[in-house]
This record gives sequence, C-alpha cells and structure tokens, in this order.
Amino acid sequence: MVRDEDQWPRYGLLLTAVVVSVAVQGSVAPGAVQQIVVTALLGISLVLAFRIARASRAVLTLAYVLAIAALAVAVLRALTDAIGDGEARVMNAIVVASVPPAVIVGVVRNLRVSQAVTVQAVMGVLALYMLMGMLFAFVFGAIDRLGGDPFFADGTPASVATCLYYSFTTLATVGYGDLTARTDAGHTLSIFEALAGQIYLVTVVSLIVSNLGRRGAPR
Repeated sequence: MVRDEDQWPRYGLLLTAVVVSVAVQGSVAPGAVQQIVVTALLGISLVLAFRIARASRAVLTLAYVLAIAALAVAVLRALTDAIGDGEARVMNAIVVASVPPAVIVGVVRNLRVSQAVTVQAVMGVLALYMLMGMLFAFVFGAIDRLGGDPFFADGTPASVATCLYYSFTTLATVGYGDLTARTDAGHTLSIFEALAGQIYLVTVVSLIVSNLGRRGAPR
C-alpha cells in the first residue's frame, strides 16, 4: 500500500514546479534565460507526473525524451534563429498537454489505494487546474506568432506574461476586460477555457476538497 507520506513530497514537488513556472512566466522579463528555465520546469513537471502515475518504463522513457526535446528546442530558440517563437510555444504546449493525463491517473490510483481523499489528491487537482491555464496561454501565444495576425485586439503584444495573464483571468472567469481576443477563433477558444475552468472548479475541485480526509469512496 502506498502511504500518504510516501507520495506527498512528489505531489508537493509537482505543484511547486507548476507554480514556479507560472511565476517565472509572469514576472521574469522575456528572454533566453526565461525560456530555458520555463521549459526546464515544464519538463520536470512532465517527468514527475508520469513517475507519480507509476507509468511503465517505456512510457516514462517517452516522457524523458519529450522533456529533453522541449529543452533542446528552447536552447536552440535562445541561441539561434533556427526555431521561431511560435514553434517554441507549440512545443511547450505539447509538453503541458502531456502532463494532465498522468496527473489524472496518479490521483485516481491514489484514491483507490488510500480509500480516502488525501492532501496529495488536492495538490494533484490544483496542479491540473494551473496546467490548464498554462496550456491555453501557450496556445494563444502560438496562434499570435504563427497565425500572421495579432491575437489580441488593439494590437496588444502577445508576450508570454500577457498570454498567461489573459488565460488565467479567462479560466477563472474574472474578465477584467483589459485584454480581449481579436478574432472569432480567439473568442471561441476563450469561451471553451472559461467553461472548462468553471466546470472543473464546481465539479472536480469541490468534490475533492469537500471529501478531504473522508474514508471510503467520495460522495
């Protein structure tokens, strides 16, 4: 049986890596160092998620390969002009999109083994929520760089920090109104993100938190 204290540090590290990645994207000036650090943190999150999920050796190897490939793309982007910013954001989006399945598997397995909602389960669902916000942020940025036209209205630059800010305010349905998508495709993506964020909060997060510490299957 997997004890709570055996898994807690890993879930704690996963959530910490995700939070630090968001903080670096939002507060550190864009540049080579930021790109490499963010991609490295995303790679760490990917590997941690698959290790927590107790993935097979082959799947875990694929996770390592993807993390290393993303880091190589970030380094090439920082040092040369061989890879554009749009391609780098697509690569980061792929890494982020690969983490949630492993987080879901890890949380479900933990619930089955412990027969209770534990602290690491809460950490897992919170990490998943933040990963969702980062995924949309990278998608918005990739659309801006690869689509040929600005993603935001009024010509607002789609920097990493700006896309992250817009994504999380949309995910949380705060809607400050200072940033808006310019195209119908951007509006549609924003709608889907807002719906996903609200449905996730009122179902998964509320269910997990309300049953924290309860023995047996969640209500």
